Order: sequence, then C-alpha cells, then structure tokens
Amino acid sequence: MTGTLAGTGVLVRLALRRDRWLLPLWILGFALIAYSTAAAGAELYPDEPSRVAAATALNATASMVALFGRIYDPASLGALSLIKYTAFMTAILAVLMVILTIRHTRGDEESGRLELLGGGRLGRDAPLVSALAISFSTSILTGLLSAAALSLGGLPGPGSLAFGLGWAATGMAYSAVAALAAQLTVSARAATGLSIGVIAVTYGMRAVGDLAEPGPSVWSWLSPIGWNQQVRAYAGDHWWVLSLPLALCAVLVPVAFFLRAQRDLGAGLRDERPGPARGNLSGVLGLAVRLQYRVMLAWCVAFVLFGVVIGSLVGNVADFLSSPGAQDLMRALGGPRALTDAFLAAEISIMGVIAAAYGISAANHLRSEETAGHTEALLGTATTRIRWASSHYAVALSGVALLQLLTGLSIGIGAASVVNDAELVSRSTVAALAQIPAAWVLTSAALAVFGWMPRLTGAVWVLLLGLIALGEFGVLWNAPEWLMDLSPFRHTPLLPVDAEGIPALAALTIAAALLGALGYAGWRRRDLAA
Repeated sequence: MTGTLAGTGVLVRLALRRDRWLLPLWILGFALIAYSTAAAGAELYPDEPSRVAAATALNATASMVALFGRIYDPASLGALSLIKYTAFMTAILAVLMVILTIRHTRGDEESGRLELLGGGRLGRDAPLVSALAISFSTSILTGLLSAAALSLGGLPGPGSLAFGLGWAATGMAYSAVAALAAQLTVSARAATGLSIGVIAVTYGMRAVGDLAEPGPSVWSWLSPIGWNQQVRAYAGDHWWVLSLPLALCAVLVPVAFFLRAQRDLGAGLRDERPGPARGNLSGVLGLAVRLQYRVMLAWCVAFVLFGVVIGSLVGNVADFLSSPGAQDLMRALGGPRALTDAFLAAEISIMGVIAAAYGISAANHLRSEETAGHTEALLGTATTRIRWASSHYAVALSGVALLQLLTGLSIGIGAASVVNDAELVSRSTVAALAQIPAAWVLTSAALAVFGWMPRLTGAVWVLLLGLIALGEFGVLWNAPEWLMDLSPFRHTPLLPVDAEGIPALAALTIAAALLGALGYAGWRRRDLAA
C-alpha cells in the first residue's frame, strides 16, 4: 500500500502551489459572506415578532421554499438569516469542491501532467489521495472559519458550529462524488458535467421534498443538500445528521479507489469504442457536434425530467397560502395565476442559470481541444481559426437555446397536466426562452477569455458563481445598484413576459455579440497555447 501512495506529499505541495491564490480566496470569501450575513441579520430582524413574521411569509411562499428550503424555527435569528445558505450556497460550495477535485485528478491526467510525473516515483493512488486531501481540507477549513465568522457576527456558538460543520461535511460528500466521476469518464469536462449534474438532481430532490406537506419528505433525505438543511443549525442543532454525508464519503471513496485500480492512466472505466473506418463528418461543425452531443443529450434529459417534476408541483402551490393575510394579498396581486407565475418564474430563472453553466462548459471545450493538440492538427488543414472556433461556439449557443426550450415545454406540460391550463405551456416556454440572452452573455464571456487569456478560462466559472451570489445576496450585503446591474440575469424579464422586456433582451443579445467578437479578435492574434 505504501508504494501506491509514493509521492503523495509532493503532489499535495504541487497542488497547493498551483492553487495558492484560488483556495484562500474561496475560503475567506465564504467566511466573509457568513460574517456579513450574520451582522446584517441582526439589523434586519431586531426582535422576535419581526423574525416570526418574515419566517412565516417565507415558509408560506412555495417558490422560496423550493429555492432555499424551510425555516424550522421562525423565532431563530440564525435560522432566518441563513435560510439562503443552507441549500443555495451549499450547492455553490459543492460545485467548487467538484471543480477542485476534478482539476487535480482527471484534469491532470487529461493534460498529461500525471504521465510526466509518473516517470518518477509516483504511486498509482497518490493523485487521488492528494486531491481528496486538498478538497477535504478545503471543505473543513471553509466550514470552521465560517463558523467562527458567524459567531463573531453575533450568532450563537453551537448553532454556528453546526452550520459550519454542515458545510464542511457536504463539501466532502460532493468531493467524493467528483472523485468517483473522475474514474468513470475520459475527460475532465465530462467528469465535471456528470458531477454538477448530480448536484442539480440532488438540489431538485431537496426542493421536491421540502415542498411536500408536512415536509420534509423522503426526497429531502435522499439529497446531501437536504441533509445539510436537516442539521437545522440554530433550530435544534441535529448533530447526528452530520454522520450521513460522512457515511456517503466512506462508501464512495473506497469505490473510487477500486475503480482507479481497474483502469489505465488516462482511460475511463470503460474503454472508448473505436469509430467507423470511414467517417461521414461534414466539417468542423459536424466534428464539434460529434464531440459534444453525448454530454448535450445528458443535459437535455436532466432538464426535461426536472422541468416535468417542477411543473407538476404547481397544483400544490396554493396550499402554502395558509394565512388569511397571504390569501388576501394574493387576490390583490392577481389571484392564483399570480402565485403560479411567481413559482414558475423562480424555477425557470434557476434553470436559466444552469443553462448558462452548460454554455460555459461547452465553450470551454475550445481550450481543452487546444491543450490536447487537436486544434493544431485541424489548423494544419484548410480549416481557418474562425471556422474552428465558431463550430464549438455555435454548439454552445444552440445548446443553451435548446435547453431553455425544453425547460419551458417540460415545465409548462407538467403544470398544465395538473391544473388543466394549456396556456401554461406557451407562457412557460416564452419565459424560458427569455432567459437565453443572459446565458449567451456568459457563454460569450468564455469565448472572450479563451481568445485573450486562455489559461484563465476557469475564471469564467468564478464569474458565474459571483453573479449568482450577487443576485441572491446583494440586497443583504447592501451592494450598490450599479454593481448588481452588472449581472445579465438581473435584466431578464420573468413571468408574465410582455413587450416591455424586449429592449433588455436586445441589449443582452448585443452584449453577447460584442463579447463574442472580442473573443474572435483575440483568438486571431494570439499563438496557440499549451
């Protein structure tokens, strides 16, 4: 066993050297967010009646419960202040842990770095051990520092520790998921997509479980994100729930090591099947489609399934209006349709953000093709730089549009089948299509970074996460309006979509076109990068 771990310390030091700026920023960023939220919560909800009123309103709003979960102690300042952090920010932390784990496992294999290092004394299991050691340590440090920050912000110490350990344990669980995904696929991009898909599915399961009456249902208990909510920090502190993500790690990590032992370096669990002797690709666009269609198909299936499930929940939305005051307010706003629109708008906006993540992933295939040497071979033919870049860019843009079309149709069909309102299909589809320009802006940003600073293509993910955090917590952080207006998602019209939203959609489309043109300009001028 010792021989298989040879060089682990060297790999850990190398990884820490490579991430010497990234990891501290992640950890301190989460801690600062926790501190600012705790401090702001005391000002927003100074007494128990204000907390109970706010918590009751949130628990009575189906879209809020689906997005963030329930508040289990309405009188608790910590439970109310951190409602957006127990699920939504936990999912963001999970994405970061996935990226970190894949970067130092499958990513290093794909780039050839591990093959080069393997020429020395490097054990078979050393890369996986070092990657998990870094991701687990990052999760734990993030959780402990965030717990300390919450305590400094004025929240009770036991609840703060429970919350921080919940973040740590959940981050470790999704690191184990990523370690397993790295053994199943042959590329870092596919492993990341598979892992993020797991995050999206488990987040959706938690949403379905939390919407059940009385919640949570079994669906929440099948999700690591749901487990973090059931720790119930500041609302009883159920410490035993922390054993669930740790048990998941105890199961998945040995499986990942077992699968690693069954494959060669650079290969997936299953060998790639050779293609036909004679191909029928029509050009670089056909090649780009061939390279990405399987991942695209998986995203489509996930979007359709999630959309149908979310749409089918519309029939239960009115059950959340249990108080006469809430019912009167909803009647004044437009009756049940207003409530349905609010719920569907919230879910469609989430799917728009996830579609932007696909667009970034698909556009970043440009970088992976370049580093693998495939671009150099193609450019040695009659293929021009612009044609090659346009092939993957077009796949990314069209993929985003297709995902949003499927989102609108699936959510609309799921909702219409429950409430017998066929008009919901067209309304949901239009609202989903309105999310496309904002996602295109992020997709084009990935092309712009590839064109000018190819080594920083991963920074577009950080940009996306920053925009998500700004949109969800900007008001709580007292962020200036001009900063919040930088997010393209802020300018996307929601249900009902009318003619007033056309100028904003046109502006977003123009912004995406300009970013794309900027990326093309940089790509035409720079040399191929390794």
